[in-house]
Amino acid sequence: MDCLFCKIISGEIPAKIVYEDDTSIAFLDIAPCAEGHTVVIPKKHYAHFTDMDADDVKDLFASVKKIAIAVEKATEADGSNIGLNNKKAAGQEVPHVHIHIIPRKDGDDGGAIQSIINTYPKTDNLDALKEKIKGCF
Repeated sequence: MDCLFCKIISGEIPAKIVYEDDTSIAFLDIAPCAEGHTVVIPKKHYAHFTDMDADDVKDLFASVKKIAIAVEKATEADGSNIGLNNKKAAGQEVPHVHIHIIPRKDGDDGGAIQSIINTYPKTDNLDALKEKIKGCF
């Protein structure tokens, strides 16, 4: 497989690994947004978050929580942004699920997750949109 993150998991490509367990691995981002910016990935290859099975999602986010606590403590952060880009349209550059933990400090001038995009969608159709989404389950 020609996956950058799978090569990190196998040790073929070096990384600054900060955490590893049976199902996930975490390493420092090589192009960090903030000091301590960490990437958490499942060891099992999934191209997109929406491809993952529920048990693997549960395991991944259990690791994310543990790592976020450690990253905030180590960087003396006041909080963190935790997020993922799912598919190319959302900015996913590496086709292997990965969660970013970005430590934040009060007054760092960074934005909230909502600052990523704002297309100013209509809000007069929320009832219809709610039903449309519910119909997809």
